Amino acid sequence: MSIQTVGIIGAGTMGNGIAQACAVSGVNVVMVDITEAAVAKGIATVSNSLDRLIKKEKMTEAEKTSALARISGSTQYQDLQKARLVIEAATENFDLKVKILKQVDDLLAADVIVASNTSSISITKLAAATTRADRFIGMHFFNPVPMMALVEIIRGLQTTDATHDAVHALAKRLGKSPITVKNAPGFVVNRILVPMINEAFFVLAEGLATPDDIDAGMRLGCNQPIGPLALADMIGLDVCLAVMEVYLSEYGDSKYRPCPLLKEMVAAGQLGRKTGRGVYHY
Repeated sequence: MSIQTVGIIGAGTMGNGIAQACAVSGVNVVMVDITEAAVAKGIATVSNSLDRLIKKEKMTEAEKTSALARISGSTQYQDLQKARLVIEAATENFDLKVKILKQVDDLLAADVIVASNTSSISITKLAAATTRADRFIGMHFFNPVPMMALVEIIRGLQTTDATHDAVHALAKRLGKSPITVKNAPGFVVNRILVPMINEAFFVLAEGLATPDDIDAGMRLGCNQPIGPLALADMIGLDVCLAVMEVYLSEYGDSKYRPCPLLKEMVAAGQLGRKTGRGVYHY
């Protein structure tokens, strides 16, 4: 299946990032969110991102105009019917994702593929909430989507080879480097990454070092481009906490216990860059 139009549910950070990656690669996009303001903000974010590429001489004004013309916004799920692939990019919450998937399932043609951009939730369980489990798959993009090459493609128990191959081909068309993984909580990358971030919060809570020194230690000692605490601020502390809670629930292993400091900061609304304050101030 050649996918020419992609529907995206959610115009937030991940949704508009996926939209940009598609539009720049010549793929048409229908981006849906619950309010006109959210849709407009998502498109404006893409426009500003493309402006930065123009300043870096990586894109021309004409190319930006063409890319933006490929993105249409809507607040109606019915407008997703023209898409051959629909990517759900809502908040990392199982009940919310299931609610959305059930709402769009009946609206889409039988052969349309549905993907979830989840970072930790079971693809098999999400697929079971739809009538198209064989055409359901995980596409885990990484933030910021336009810059990050990796896409984890997660096969649920029911996912067919045809579904996988179509999504894999699209990821390559977007200029990404996809890896295929089996369904399991956290999949591969976040199964390793988020517990490391959680451990960095334990180190911080125990007063072993300052945030700057913890991050410098991991950058300089482990050759990481960004320290775990700064990365947590970029991801969103609420997202990190949600992922750890999924691990603890699914595996029942105490090594996935969320750090109390992480829980406190989320409760205080200090979620990182998106709120102006997390481990660091922005």
